[in-house]
Amino acid sequence: MTFKNIKVLLHIAILLMVFQSCEKRQISEMDLSGSWDFKIDPLDEGMKNNWFKLNFKETVNLPGSMAENGKGNDVTTKTIWTGNMDKDTLWFERDVVKKHLKQGVVKLPFCLTPVKEYVGPAWYQKTVYIRESWSNKRIILNLERVHWESIVWVDDKEIGLRNNLGTPHNYNLTQALTPGKHKITIRLDNRIKDVDVGIDAHSISDNTQSNWNGIVGDISLNAAPKIAIGQVKIYPNIKDKTVKIVAKIESEGKSKERVKLSFQASEKFESRNVLQVITRSLDLKDSDQIEIEYPMGNNPKPWDEFNPNLYEMELTLNSTLGKDVKHIIFGMREFKVKGNLFTINERPVFLRGTLECAIFPLTGYPPTDLNSWKHIMKKVKKYGLNHIRFHSWCPPESAFQAADELGVYLQVEASSWTTVGNGDPIDQWLYNEGEAMINAFGNHPSFVMMAYGNEPFGKNQKIYLKQFVNHFKALDNRRLYTGGAGWPYLENQDFYNNAAPRIQLWNQNLESVINKYPPKTNFDYDSLVERTPMPYVSHEMGQWCAYPNFNEISKYTGVLKPRNLEIFQETLHENGMEDLANNFLLASGKLQTLCYKADIEAALRTKNLAGFQLLDLHDFPGQGTALVGVLDAFWDEKGYVTPEEYSRFCNETVPLARFDKRIFSNLDTLKASIEVAHFGKIPLINEKPVWKLTNSVGELIEEGSFKEKTIEIGNGINLGEIAVALRKIQSAQKLILSVQVSNFQNTWDVWVYPDKQSVITNENSIKVVNKLDKATIDYLKNGGKVLFNISMGDILPDKGGKIGIGFSSIFWNTSWTLGQKPHTLGILCDPKHPALAEFPTEYHSNWQWWDAMSHSNAIILDEFPESLTPIVRVIDDWFQNRRLGLIFEAKLGKGSLIMSGVDLHTNLNNRLEAKQLLFSLKKYMTSDQFNPRTVLKLNDIESLLVK
Repeated sequence: MTFKNIKVLLHIAILLMVFQSCEKRQISEMDLSGSWDFKIDPLDEGMKNNWFKLNFKETVNLPGSMAENGKGNDVTTKTIWTGNMDKDTLWFERDVVKKHLKQGVVKLPFCLTPVKEYVGPAWYQKTVYIRESWSNKRIILNLERVHWESIVWVDDKEIGLRNNLGTPHNYNLTQALTPGKHKITIRLDNRIKDVDVGIDAHSISDNTQSNWNGIVGDISLNAAPKIAIGQVKIYPNIKDKTVKIVAKIESEGKSKERVKLSFQASEKFESRNVLQVITRSLDLKDSDQIEIEYPMGNNPKPWDEFNPNLYEMELTLNSTLGKDVKHIIFGMREFKVKGNLFTINERPVFLRGTLECAIFPLTGYPPTDLNSWKHIMKKVKKYGLNHIRFHSWCPPESAFQAADELGVYLQVEASSWTTVGNGDPIDQWLYNEGEAMINAFGNHPSFVMMAYGNEPFGKNQKIYLKQFVNHFKALDNRRLYTGGAGWPYLENQDFYNNAAPRIQLWNQNLESVINKYPPKTNFDYDSLVERTPMPYVSHEMGQWCAYPNFNEISKYTGVLKPRNLEIFQETLHENGMEDLANNFLLASGKLQTLCYKADIEAALRTKNLAGFQLLDLHDFPGQGTALVGVLDAFWDEKGYVTPEEYSRFCNETVPLARFDKRIFSNLDTLKASIEVAHFGKIPLINEKPVWKLTNSVGELIEEGSFKEKTIEIGNGINLGEIAVALRKIQSAQKLILSVQVSNFQNTWDVWVYPDKQSVITNENSIKVVNKLDKATIDYLKNGGKVLFNISMGDILPDKGGKIGIGFSSIFWNTSWTLGQKPHTLGILCDPKHPALAEFPTEYHSNWQWWDAMSHSNAIILDEFPESLTPIVRVIDDWFQNRRLGLIFEAKLGKGSLIMSGVDLHTNLNNRLEAKQLLFSLKKYMTSDQFNPRTVLKLNDIESLLVK
C-alpha cells in the first residue's frame, strides 16, 4: 500500500470518528433553542381552559424574553411596576413629564423604561421528535434561566412546577417522552404570588434587570443512561492534599445491580497534568451515594485571586445500562475565618468588592455566556477589586466560571430582600433556593460567601436567620454564611455585613464624616472591629453620584431605554446649559472619585477590617436613578478616572497617610504618619518605601525614605513619620505627597497658604460687605466696586436657600432618599479665571473647597441673563438642573459687583481657605481684568435675599 493510500484511509478514519462523535452528541442532547409557539394569558385563563391542548398561533424565539420578542404591553402611567416606586410618583406631575404624556410617550425618570412590560402567565410550546435510540434513556429537560415560575406539560400530561429564581429548572421527562412526536408546553408566570421575595429584590425588580418573562441560556433535552451520575460535591482538604467526593447515583426504577464508578482529576492550568484513576464499586440495592477521599498528589496547586488554579474531576459510571460521564470543575481552596479576618488557604485576605445588582441594560436579564461575565470580572480586577457581592440574586453558571478562571471571590444571595420569620411561604422557599444554589454551584471555588439576601425585615428575623445560618453551615462547609447583608448581627454567623464603617450613612445628610468635619485622614473604624468578634465587612459603601453621561444614551439599543437620562438632558437644555453637560459629568466625576478614595482608604486604615463592598463600581440606573459608578451601566469608563488612577487607592497593596488636616499655613509643619495595607500574595521582603513632596507641576519640595523592613500581609503596618517645614512656600499652592511601596504608589493633595498675605495695591478702591445697606448701594451707584459675601441663610429658600450644599457628592440620589443632603455635585470653574489666580484650583471640587461648600448657599440664576457666567458654578442635582452660582460678577449701574455665596467674613482667622479666597477675589477686583459685562439691576440682587 502506498503512502498516499495510507493518508487517504487515515483521513477517512478521522472523518468517521468525527461523524461518530457528532452523532453521539446529537443522541445525548437535543437543542431546543429557536422558534417556539406562544400565547399570552393576561386573564389567567389558560390553566382552567387546558391551553396545553391548544396549538398556539404566535411565535417567539428562545432563549429570550417577551420584551425581546416584542410581546407584552406598552408602558403607561397606570403600569404597575415590580419595585418600590412610591418615592417617585410625583414626577408625573412635573411639566417635563406631562409634555411627553400628552404626546403619548411615557418617560420614567426613576429607572430605565422597557419597550414592553408584562407581568402574568404566558405559554410557550414546541414540538419535538424523540429518537428510537432514546427509548431506554433518562431524559431531562434543562431550562437554564427561567423567570419565574414554570409548569411543564408533555402532550396532555402535567410534569411538575418549579419556582426557583437562581438555578436551572430541570424536569425529568423519562416516562413522558417515548420515541416519536411530542408537544412540550411550558407556562411561565412572573407574578409575585405566595412566595414574596420582595419587590425590590434585584432578582425580580424593574429597578434593575426588569421583571421579565421568558427563558434564557441553555434550553435542551438531555439523554443519559437510566443509571446515571447525579449530584456531585467536592470538598477540598488543603492540609491532607485530598478532596472528598460525594457522588449520588440516580437510577430510574432503582435497578439492583453492581456499578463501577471511576474518578480522575486533571489540571486545568499550565502543566495540564493528569492524576491517577480511582475506581470504586457500588451496589445500588444498598446505596445510591458513594463517598471517597481522592489524593491530589504531592503538590496540589491552590486556588486564589493571584493563582486561580482549577482542576477538573472526571467521573465515569459503568452499568449494564451504559456509560455516563460527568465533569466537575473545582479548586483547592479553603476560605475560612481567623479571628476578625478572612483567610484563603490560611493567608489573610481583604475583600475589595463591588455589588452586582442585575443591571443589564440591553437584555433586561443576566447573560449566560462566559465571555460576558469575563468582561465584567476583568473590569473588576482592573480597578483593584477582588470581590463581587450579588445583591439579592444569584447569577448563572457562567458568572461562577468566569470568577473561577479570573480569581474573584463571590458573595451570592438567595434572591430576596423581604420579611422573613413570620411563617409565610418565603421562609421555606429560601431554604429550597439556598440548597438549590449550593447543589448547582457549590463546587465553584469562587463561591466563598452566602447570605439569605439583602437587609431583612420582620420582628422574627433574627430567630429565623439564626436557624438559616445553622442549617447551611451544617449542610455545606465550603463557604462562609451570614444572615442578611446589612443586618442583623447574629452570634452564630461567620461574618458581619454592616454599613457603619462608611464616611456617609443613610439619612446622615451633612452630619457625616466627610461633610461635617474639615478634611483629614486620621480616622478609622477600629472601635467597631474591636467589639465585633468575627470578620466585619462594610455594607454598600460609597453610593457617591456623578452627573449623568448623556453620551451614554446611544448605547441603549436593547429592550430598556434611558428615558430617565433623556428627561434630565431635556431639562438641562431648557435651562440653557446643555453645552455644559460634559463639563458637569467630568467635574462631578472627579469629586465622586475623591469621595470613593476617602471611603476606601478609611476602610484600609482600619486594622483587621475584613473588607468592603462598594455600591457601586458601575451605575445603578434604577431606584430613582443612582449614578454611583465611575463606570457606566455597561461597565465602560466615563472619562474622568482611569483604572490605573483608581487602583492607586484600591489594590492589593496601598500606601496610606494619616493627616490631621489637609490645609496648612506656611508657618506649619506638614506631618503625616505613613502606613501600608498589604494583602498581596506574599510578604514584601526587605522593602524600602520612599516618599516625595512636589508641587502641582512636579517640582520637588522634599523627599525621603523609610527604614527597610519586611512587610507582612495585613494592614495597619506603620512605615514611619513625615515632617516637612513649609516656610519655604511663599505663595498659595497645592502640594502632592506621594508614597511608594514596591510597585504601588498612592498620592494625597494638600494646600499651603501664606500666613501673611502681600499688600494689595489699591485695596481701598473696593468695598467688602456682607450686607447691602444704603451706603453700599450708594457706593455702587456711584461706580464703586463691591465684594458682597453673604452669610449662610441669607438667600431666600426659592432662590437657593433650601438647596443643601455640602462638600461631598450626592449620596445615592435625591429622589430615592427623599431629598437627603447634599443636593449638589460640587463646583465647576475655569481654573485660569483671574479671580482664582491666588486660590489654586482645578476645574472641579477638591479638598480646598470643603470650607467654601460648608459655609455657603447656592444661588439660583435661572431668571438672570444667560450671558451671566459664574466665576464658580455649583453643579445641581440632575432632577432639577437649575443654573446655580457660588460666585459671580455683574455690572450694577455704574458700579461693579462680585457676589459670593460663600461666607468670607466669619471666623477668618481659623479658615485659611476662606481667607485666601477672599484675598484672591480682592486682588482680582483691584486689577484691570475686573470688568463685568453682564448688566443686572439692584432689585435682581435684592430679590435673592431674605429681608
